[in-house]
Amino acid sequence: MAATELVSALLLFLLICSSDISSGEKTRRPRQPCKRLVLYFHDILYNGKNAQNATSAIVASPAWGDKTTLAVPNRFGDVVVFDDPITVDNNFRSAPVGRAQGFYLYDKKEILTAWFGFSFVFNSTRLKGAINFAGADDIMKNTRDLSVVGGTGDFFMTRGIATLMTDAFEDDRYFRLRVDVKLYECY
Repeated sequence: MAATELVSALLLFLLICSSDISSGEKTRRPRQPCKRLVLYFHDILYNGKNAQNATSAIVASPAWGDKTTLAVPNRFGDVVVFDDPITVDNNFRSAPVGRAQGFYLYDKKEILTAWFGFSFVFNSTRLKGAINFAGADDIMKNTRDLSVVGGTGDFFMTRGIATLMTDAFEDDRYFRLRVDVKLYECY
């Protein structure tokens, strides 16, 4: 008798739990972003001679590398920190609306890829706060996505995707990225 009551109680418990789960609303990513920004950031790598203009620097390199040139092959093992201007167009001389601040590291020996962790920190009257990004960047692809993992100010707790596209580059000295930020969680 006690076993029957225990089984009945267990079945009732499972039935209640399953009805709570099935009645909950399913969360889905909205089809359209709640906010979208297209911005450019400009990176000038320190090469031992351009300290006044450099916006990034190699802070760690493999044993065979140095801190003024990127390691060969594929820059593997280099860690670069940056404080790059962000503009609303691809002109380096345009007034910046903020700074891209963070780091990237070259993480594969076989092919050219990097891993990014950075923030867009805004200092304009139109935008306040920061958007935080993290993820792998397969540099050789035309477009690639990084995760938007949070933010502050106007971008409090935001989530989304940033599509990167290399807009310009000059050897290892300069690159410009077009960043299409699509936010799907806006508060």
